[in-house]
Amino acid sequence: MRTYDFSPLYRSAVGFDRLANLLESAARTSQENGWPPYNIETTGENAYRIEIAVAGFKPDELNIEVKENLLTVTGRKAANDLPGDGVTVERNFLHRGLAERDFERRFQLADYVVVKTADLSNGLLSIELARELPEALKPRRIEIGSGSKLIEGKKAKAA
Repeated sequence: MRTYDFSPLYRSAVGFDRLANLLESAARTSQENGWPPYNIETTGENAYRIEIAVAGFKPDELNIEVKENLLTVTGRKAANDLPGDGVTVERNFLHRGLAERDFERRFQLADYVVVKTADLSNGLLSIELARELPEALKPRRIEIGSGSKLIEGKKAKAA
């Protein structure tokens, strides 16, 4: 794997330290394992969806948290030897292909991207995201005046 040195960026640019930190964290996370697999798609101009394959996980074993533009999805699997009624049963597998291991996935969100909903269906955790710009940042139309000003008490002469 290649490693990148962002220190020249720190020396020559002011105010871009957040961008350099994002690049460094992206380089670090690309070296993680690929489990569980996930998709990121755009569903509209300002809408996104993250789908994570979490087969075998129940909703109470999954946790979704957003803190400072960092979306963290964690899965903590309950003990595998409990059939659900509280009775401990020894399980002997001939083949174990389902991972059922704990995981943590992190996604860096852009400014003003918020989590709208999360849904678990058919082993896929779908997280809907949307970019919601504040009114002050949205484009607005500025009316153009005619430039003629009236002085108080005097009417403009008609030509």
